[in-house]
Amino acid sequence: MAVQYDLGGKTALITGAGGGIGREMAVQFAHAGAAVGVADRDGAAAESVAAEIRAAGGRAQALAMNVADEAQVRAGTDALAGLFGGIDILVSNAGVQIIDPIDKLAFADWKNMLAVHLDGAFLTTQAALKYMYADKRGGTVIYMGSVHSHEASPLKAPYVTAKHGLLGLCRVLAKEGAAHNVRSHVICPGFVKTPLVEKQIPEQAREKGISEEEVVKNIMLGNTVDGEFTTAADVAQLALFLAAYPNNVFTGQSFIASHGWSMK
Repeated sequence: MAVQYDLGGKTALITGAGGGIGREMAVQFAHAGAAVGVADRDGAAAESVAAEIRAAGGRAQALAMNVADEAQVRAGTDALAGLFGGIDILVSNAGVQIIDPIDKLAFADWKNMLAVHLDGAFLTTQAALKYMYADKRGGTVIYMGSVHSHEASPLKAPYVTAKHGLLGLCRVLAKEGAAHNVRSHVICPGFVKTPLVEKQIPEQAREKGISEEEVVKNIMLGNTVDGEFTTAADVAQLALFLAAYPNNVFTGQSFIASHGWSMK
């Protein structure tokens, strides 16, 4: 059963919110009372989620945003703050995945992965801090990491590198932001069966020369304690808990949600 949190009066910017984990967070944050900026590279997907929230009585604004584009990030964040009166919560969730061994990985793919995950996290953080730092309004920044923020897997060099990097950004922000009443966290899910993960199943099967069933059973869920996927709802509930928490006791920390896939 989902726990209820109160985010009334708060404004949340959630990137990559056109589907998957981001969509679930947008819907749950709105249900908890937050006004939500539904940001996604796919503007139509963002508008669909925002319309769903508004139809349920919530407040939401769709934002077509490539998080690696500084101008789009600043314009979208400023527009959201202008509409709802500021930014209180940032969830940097936008992400992509590429499956390739290091020796075959195209440099363009490496750069794109780091741009979306790390440049996007930096740019959205900087844009949100403009409002969180003002008059010590404060706020919460949540980065979507992964068990790969703490672990490594074959075929995912840029992804693992980027997810490790989010830990560093989070920790620096925890120290810098404390004076401005801003805290930061990294959520580190295990495999969540979203379109991003479903796409990996045939890719990994081809690269490893095994069946898709073996990819799911042995690679994705083999290290869990119960053979279960983490769900988007699980991740959204954790994000809500961190966004609603009243003090800095957890700032700078990462939280693994993986059915025991990783225990750090």
